[in-house]
Amino acid sequence: MPRLFTALEIPRNAAMSLSLLRGGLPGARWIDVENYHITLRFIGDVDGRTADEIVDRLDRVDRPEFSLSLHGVGSFGSKKPHSIWAGVTPAPEMFALQAEIERICQRIGLPPDPRKFSPHVTLARLKASRNDEVGRYLTGRGDFQTLPFTVTRFVLLSSRDSIGGGPYLTEEVFPLHEAGRRSQSAVADYPRF
Repeated sequence: MPRLFTALEIPRNAAMSLSLLRGGLPGARWIDVENYHITLRFIGDVDGRTADEIVDRLDRVDRPEFSLSLHGVGSFGSKKPHSIWAGVTPAPEMFALQAEIERICQRIGLPPDPRKFSPHVTLARLKASRNDEVGRYLTGRGDFQTLPFTVTRFVLLSSRDSIGGGPYLTEEVFPLHEAGRRSQSAVADYPRF
């Protein structure tokens, strides 16, 4: 069974802005533009029955659309940086959606996610980048910012035969409703597990 996780997609305009941050850092393995996303909850390897239950429960999520923008860059790994990321503006609706997904996962028996939710878009994984090089890279790009965009859905993604960074496959799509009303529009029929 593939590794599963829920995520927010990055629209094309914002992804193109992110792609301009690629390069200029020795030892970085840059994430492909089509694989940019904001992870909401890592689920991991689960059996088909559990995957079906996750999809069924996520399909019942009734949350409004919301606005996000991306700003700033940073790194994970204080002593030895291991990845470069772009920041996400805090949005209460995003945190509420993430918390509901976390509750759903725990109710069906998955262990709590041990990491605190820290919304970001991973731009690169680092192997042999020196701290001073990472510092220079981040300093030169700290004013990065995108225009706001509307998040209209979240997705269930899977990764196969990968060591991180994609390729990711969209397994399911879960629409958010327009603020003020529940959307009754149909979503394309994606294959279930």
